[in-house]
Amino acid sequence: MNEQAPIEGLKPKDFASDQEVRWCPGCGDYAILKAMQRTLAELGRPTEKTVFVSGIGCAARFPYYVSTYGFHTIHGRAPAIATGVKLANPDLDIWVIVGDGDGLSIGGNHMLHALRRNVDLNILLFNNEVYGLTKGQYSPTSPPGQITPSSPFGSVERPVSPCAFALGAGARFVARSVDTQMQHLAEMFKRAHAHRGASFLEIYQNCIVYNDKVFASFTDKEVAAERQIRVEHGKPLIFGKDGSKGLRLKRLELEVVTLGAGVGVDDILCHDETDRTLANLLVSLEPPDFPVAMGVLYCDPAPSFEASVHAQIAAQREKLRSGGLNALLREGYTWTING
Repeated sequence: MNEQAPIEGLKPKDFASDQEVRWCPGCGDYAILKAMQRTLAELGRPTEKTVFVSGIGCAARFPYYVSTYGFHTIHGRAPAIATGVKLANPDLDIWVIVGDGDGLSIGGNHMLHALRRNVDLNILLFNNEVYGLTKGQYSPTSPPGQITPSSPFGSVERPVSPCAFALGAGARFVARSVDTQMQHLAEMFKRAHAHRGASFLEIYQNCIVYNDKVFASFTDKEVAAERQIRVEHGKPLIFGKDGSKGLRLKRLELEVVTLGAGVGVDDILCHDETDRTLANLLVSLEPPDFPVAMGVLYCDPAPSFEASVHAQIAAQREKLRSGGLNALLREGYTWTING
């Protein structure tokens, strides 16, 4: 692929379309949109080199509100269509916008294969643990006991962990952020964009109408420092208002410890984003016993799907040029029929 220098002087407004933004007042999607427009301006990629592909749901309105190319596709199929776009146009930046229901229910199979193939897509999964567009039914990420129009006596299903799903599917880049933490969210957008291959970013997003404050126990300002841990490659896994807590490896599990009283920084586990086992431990942490891990949980690049496909095509074309069609037809297993 051709590397293009960033365009200087782009502003967030250059990526804002003329469409009226039609989400519910107070929806977390507004903050995500603003963070994305700011990030696109800072990346400096031309609008005509950027494509947003979405499925169905509240999040799927995203392509209308960004002044780039875009596809509003069908329920769950955004990763499949985005794969086709990337194969046909490998120089494009492809952002895939899905919700927890869109991406992990009807679209779970497409999501799995996009991740395992390592297609160079930036997949953003907006997780509000509910189907917001269709009036609040429980979704694949809803916790047991959640009362909704489709589970009036409480959901009896075990929820899907989006990041655990991504790791299990073979994703090479897995990260988390929150709609209200715009600076951190923009950082995650940039890291996802820089990664060559499938990048998966789960965004905790508040649905103010049907599932308001579902993540308040670890996202509210009053508790965020104690209930979240920002992971950074090579840095100790420390959290808390005064940085007095950390994560230590005990046998094959993580445990929360308090620094002091015989526990020093050297005893705290350092984050290694290339360690898939550690990433699996981090995604499983849940409050109130553990903090929720935010940031790049796993990043271990590998050749992307579309790069491998185009390299294979180029190699076959070179064979055709060197030996001609007759040589190509006669290579490998051939046989002669005597009649």
